[in-house]
Amino acid sequence: MAIQWFPGHMTSARKKAAETMERIDVVIEVLDARVPEAGSNPMIRELRLHRQRPCLKILNKADLADPIVTKAWLDYFNAQPGVKAVALSCKKPGDVAKVPGLCLPLAPHRGTPLKPLRMMIMGIPNVGKSTLMNALLKRRVANVGDEPAVTKSQQSFDLNERMTLIDTPGLMWPKIEHPSDGLMLAASHAIGRNAVIDEEVATFLADILLARYSALLSQRYKFSVDGMDGVSVIEAVAQRRGYRLKGGDADLEKAALTLLQDYRDGALGRISLETPDSRQHMLQAATPAPQQTDTTTVD
Repeated sequence: MAIQWFPGHMTSARKKAAETMERIDVVIEVLDARVPEAGSNPMIRELRLHRQRPCLKILNKADLADPIVTKAWLDYFNAQPGVKAVALSCKKPGDVAKVPGLCLPLAPHRGTPLKPLRMMIMGIPNVGKSTLMNALLKRRVANVGDEPAVTKSQQSFDLNERMTLIDTPGLMWPKIEHPSDGLMLAASHAIGRNAVIDEEVATFLADILLARYSALLSQRYKFSVDGMDGVSVIEAVAQRRGYRLKGGDADLEKAALTLLQDYRDGALGRISLETPDSRQHMLQAATPAPQQTDTTTVD
């Protein structure tokens, strides 16, 4: 299933972000630590590189992600020029308090009353941008919701006399190139439910969990996963929880939603859906093999 989700307001949001990029010093890109590369909008990268703006990548929801995998992602991102990456939880005031200090070295010529440091918060929907904004300002200025695309317009605020913040709507991109990226984003609730089939997303998630976190599945639902595939995991969740339709058949949709919600809430444990290595393997598999030139000669 190829998932695409690009609500109409995002076209104008992208245009506005491109205009604002000219007037800011640092991009704060908020990512979901469980899917940091799948959830990194290529349009954000294009915009900031065009204006040569440095980037602080915040791997948010780090308390839900596999810490070993997160460390690998931090090493990966911190090796990129003009990028500083940090893992934290935007719900923890102590973590959020570090963010302005991490931005200052990225634009050392700014950060004074005469030249305030201008930071723009960007990212895909539902990764915690508004939560970060509210925590930085220590008051509620941005709407926070469990559904993607709550914020639909830019907002600008003074953090103090030396720093300003601009919050932007969550930005998707028009075409998700790799189907697995769309499924990972849907599993992590960065894509609206109207664009996905929950059972297919949950089956994809279950396959990843079987491959990397099978013990967590068994621990959560109290069944053996030996010999299972993604579909049978959903069926087993329905049986274990007693989810039935009126006719007596298993309610697979309800079971799928249970698995998805347990992952999103962290009830399954600390899980990451992609690693730098798995990302590389996926990209290699998606790249067509070069065609060999026929060098046969005929006498």
